[in-house]
Amino acid sequence: MATENHGTVESTEAPGHESGGLPQLQFQHWGGQIVWLLLIFAVLYVVLSKGLLPRVSGAIDERGAKIAGDIADARRLKDEAEVQARAAAAEVAEARAKAQKTAADAKAKASAQAAERQAKEEAVLAEKLAAAEASIQTARDEAMSHVRTVAEETAGAIVEKLTGKAASAAELKAALA
Repeated sequence: MATENHGTVESTEAPGHESGGLPQLQFQHWGGQIVWLLLIFAVLYVVLSKGLLPRVSGAIDERGAKIAGDIADARRLKDEAEVQARAAAAEVAEARAKAQKTAADAKAKASAQAAERQAKEEAVLAEKLAAAEASIQTARDEAMSHVRTVAEETAGAIVEKLTGKAASAAELKAALA
């Protein structure tokens, strides 16, 4: 490469070197490059295998153990929850059975009390009905006894109106008998 400076041309290339391209691609430099490559590779390998990779694998192992522990805890908690759920379901079923028994007992007691009250009311009504029937029978008998007297008086009044003379009580009794 040449630069121009006030009419003179200067060269930037070192004297005695030929321009043949990149030095990495020239075969005469490959020996040194391979040595440096192997040396750097060996150093990196030792640093990574002795320093960094054990820490990474330790962290991975630690994380795996923590995850396994968490999974074991989750399974244990799930099993405990299932046991508690079964116990709660059993308690609910027992409470439901007790509630149904209590409801059935209350219903039976209420039915018995209602039947008892109904029997008492029916007894009271039967007594009132018997008293009313007796009162009606007495009133009827009394009315019937008065009917005979009224009939005798009415018959006597009719006979007297028709014939003009009063009928005797014996005649009226014989006519009504």
